[in-house]
Amino acid sequence: MSDSEFREALAAIAARSQIAQRLEAGPTEAVLRSVVHAAAALFEAEAASLALFDPDRDRLVFRVAAGEHGRGVVGLEIRADEGLAGYVFSSGRAMAVADLAQDARFGRNVAETTGYVPRSIVAVPLLDDDGALGVLEVLDKRAGSFSLRDVELAGVFAHQATVAIRASRIERDTALMLSAVAARLAEGAPQAGVDEVVAAAVAGLCADEDPIWPLVERIAAIRRASPEQLALVTAMLDAVSTHLSRHRGGHGRFGAGPR
Repeated sequence: MSDSEFREALAAIAARSQIAQRLEAGPTEAVLRSVVHAAAALFEAEAASLALFDPDRDRLVFRVAAGEHGRGVVGLEIRADEGLAGYVFSSGRAMAVADLAQDARFGRNVAETTGYVPRSIVAVPLLDDDGALGVLEVLDKRAGSFSLRDVELAGVFAHQATVAIRASRIERDTALMLSAVAARLAEGAPQAGVDEVVAAAVAGLCADEDPIWPLVERIAAIRRASPEQLALVTAMLDAVSTHLSRHRGGHGRFGAGPR
């Protein structure tokens, strides 16, 4: 690899890092909180929460929550195959349950430790190219039961959360990549060894046409919005929610398990 090719490879990595850093207005947690708050508002739900997978401990950890009854779940850890969240995470299948009391997978004992036992739920996996990252849950819609359309909309919110997580990990991994290359050079490693590091770094990058980049841009734009602009977005979401509530009759209802 020539010096110019080496510089181009590092520039490609740095370009991706710059994209990810456009979320620098705050940590990933803030973006995830905005996702669950928007989901709770749109569905007019009692609570919404998001659990992320910790591969080192094989646990789902509830990181953020929203809604009147959502706070108690933050910090809760469960096995990656435990309860409805574990089922959705392990299977990669979204689901809606109209009556949790009738579903054997529902961990009522775990729910009781949070101070709130839900009646119904929509749960959607956060899916990346490499598998599931976590689970988004929306609990107890105040007006009626969850519909197939609700599951689809929850999937949109889950995708936005996945974008934020991916962007954060790209930024983290980029720093590790650059450090590894610099370390190899400082140690006087053979050119072949440096080539391996750079090739692995470039191979792991998303293509320019990957839809993650415009989505990252959108999230970053929302993060930079003024309070007045955010109020306008909230009003628009309220209007969408009202519109959907008037047209849910034709979308069907979910029973006590996945379809």
